[in-house]
Amino acid sequence: MRLPARFFDANRSGELASRLTADATQIKTAVSLSASVALRNSILCVGAIGMMFATSPRLSAIAIGVIPLIIAPLIIFGRAVRRKSRSAQDALANATAYASEIIGANRTVQAFNGEDAARQRYARDVELSFDRACTAARARARLTGVAIALIFGSVVGVLWLGAQSVLGGTLSPGNLSQFLIYSVIAAGSLGSLSEVWGELAQAAGSTGRLFELLNEQTDEPEEAIQVPLRIPVRGSIEISELHFSYPGAPEKQVLDGLSMNIAPGETIALVGPSGSGKSTVFSLLLGFYHQEAGSLSIDGRDLRALAPHDLRKQISIVPQDVTIFATSILDNIAFGRPDATREEVIAAAMKAQAHNFVVGLRDGYETIVGERGLTLSGGQRQRLAIARAILKDAPILLLDEATASLDADNEQLVQQGLEQLMDNRSTVVIAHRLATVLKADRILVMEDGRIVEQGTHASLMRGSGLYKRLAELQFKIPGDSELAQDAA
Repeated sequence: MRLPARFFDANRSGELASRLTADATQIKTAVSLSASVALRNSILCVGAIGMMFATSPRLSAIAIGVIPLIIAPLIIFGRAVRRKSRSAQDALANATAYASEIIGANRTVQAFNGEDAARQRYARDVELSFDRACTAARARARLTGVAIALIFGSVVGVLWLGAQSVLGGTLSPGNLSQFLIYSVIAAGSLGSLSEVWGELAQAAGSTGRLFELLNEQTDEPEEAIQVPLRIPVRGSIEISELHFSYPGAPEKQVLDGLSMNIAPGETIALVGPSGSGKSTVFSLLLGFYHQEAGSLSIDGRDLRALAPHDLRKQISIVPQDVTIFATSILDNIAFGRPDATREEVIAAAMKAQAHNFVVGLRDGYETIVGERGLTLSGGQRQRLAIARAILKDAPILLLDEATASLDADNEQLVQQGLEQLMDNRSTVVIAHRLATVLKADRILVMEDGRIVEQGTHASLMRGSGLYKRLAELQFKIPGDSELAQDAA
């Protein structure tokens, strides 16, 4: 959970879930079944070899000398089993990831009559997983077969030498029979150990996939270079000559020399066309990514030297794409402050204008809202997200189209709650609906990753730049700035 955003950009959640479930189960099965078998047969093997040496040191030395010839093929086949088992687990993870994605998007799939296409795609993934699992099983069977053939073949060879010793009078028939019993016990235990080796080689593929996760590096600064935030945080944000490209598309500059300063308690609105870098500013402020060049600091502290936990503790966010968990409404609102009392949760819900609809539900604040909050409307989910931000009570507030899913009546009510929330807090608002940013202290207009205009709504409307064009298009009063301003 502490891995950087670029890791989740490159990996599907269903595939990661498969590693945490299917791979872990593979390891559990191998270890739980193999541990007792390995211990029992190791004791049998060591004891039988000891008795073999006590019975006939010469034959025992010959038998022990053959062991390296047996182990070498086991190592070679073991590597093949590990590689093929890893491939089988990868195919299973791919099928699991697709199933998870489709189940999560079931309404979209059904709305577009995509059930058959989804079923066929999943069937192909499962068939591929099955084929690779069969390949891995055949490799493991070959390992076990070769091991048992070599082990018992060596026993037959040693017994032939023993028979020659009996005929030559250097070994009694009784000692040869005794040696035969011990050698069969040793060979049988070695054969069982070869199966254990196959199980462990198969589990090693799953182990490798899990250790890839464990070995992933976070972007957190080392404790030796971390600097603490000054408490209480004033909320001063300084951005200078910021350059940034997403790891998946390094050739595209999303932010190109961005500079802005936000004073403590100031409300700043970021507006501009899609793709101008507004949401990227939020991602950088939250420490999801780090800039390639330039500086980004809060209260004079460079974000790259701050522990992510300390940084995010000082920031509340209301995203456009609200995340609601499949738990109670009370737990959803208290997600950012699990120690909050019920009274504090209710007070936050009332400020966000969510209390009235919550108490109208069958179980009130204990209502389970379902996966991703699908039992709630978009506006209700957004009000819960606003309540969550109000409850966290952080000195820096980020609002990303916080009222986009509300009707006109609720938007006005929630706007009143947001105004209380924004009071004495440094607030950055992203808005495509310009009517929501009229009361901002400053409006910063972004285009191609840079600030191209800034000022109040009135001053920007007096100009002839991008903001005025956006306002005229949105209010549908082209070419008449005074009418556009009045409409706004």
